[in-house]
Amino acid sequence: MVAADVFASGSTALITGGASGVGLAIAKLCDSKGMNVILADRNAEALESAKKQINGIVHTSKVDVSNTVDWSRLKEEVARDFGSIELLVLNAGTGMKGSWGDQEYFVKTLETNLFGVIHGIGAFLPVVKKASEAKPTAIVITGSKQGITNPPGNPAYNASKAAVKSLAEQLSFDLRDTKTSAHLLVPGWTHTGLVAASGKEKPEGAWAPEQVADYLYKKMSEDQFYIICPDNDVDEQTDKKRMLYAVGDIVQGRPPLSRWREDWKDKAAETIANTQV
Repeated sequence: MVAADVFASGSTALITGGASGVGLAIAKLCDSKGMNVILADRNAEALESAKKQINGIVHTSKVDVSNTVDWSRLKEEVARDFGSIELLVLNAGTGMKGSWGDQEYFVKTLETNLFGVIHGIGAFLPVVKKASEAKPTAIVITGSKQGITNPPGNPAYNASKAAVKSLAEQLSFDLRDTKTSAHLLVPGWTHTGLVAASGKEKPEGAWAPEQVADYLYKKMSEDQFYIICPDNDVDEQTDKKRMLYAVGDIVQGRPPLSRWREDWKDKAAETIANTQV
């Protein structure tokens, strides 16, 4: 058995942020495998559009993942209409921009990106573990490369995704002796459905959301926890070199985020280029 066996006909997937982008692409993947699909999203209009793109059994629910009341209602809906959840995909997130002193930016970003995951695990981990008594089960949490390499410019988002990475690692460890697997999905540059809806064409360097979903399935077939997606501009080797350099700031005693400091940029580029992985 491999983790990708969770994509089984008759099993049920719950996907937050499922009305567009990567979430919707994963929903379509689940649908293609004969799974029931539950789409949770705060955009009611997008949910209606997404529902029309799923051929099999689909349920939609307007959910703000930062709101525990919404999670309680969703749990009741799932118990009533499906009974079990085999695949939980905690994908919802926000990409607000802001900086120091902007309290709303920090609170809303952390409430959605971090506590949305915490609330989802709190509500549905027992449901998924119960389902594992009969079928393969898995939990997928969407992170970000910004939560690993921590580029300057968006402190709340980076902090939220760094915390999500830590939570996913802890969850994986705590589930090590169970029949439920955990996975951290880290998309690369992805042309999401919301961007496409604005009329902007997909840049050549970006992946389509469907490529991210396919890569998720491939890596779960290999029982991988860390699913770090490349894109058409950044390959896997470059990602690994950048991640190693970021950790090197601590190990080598460099100033934090040295890769982006003017007096370190050239040395950083040289170090990354010459790193063997």
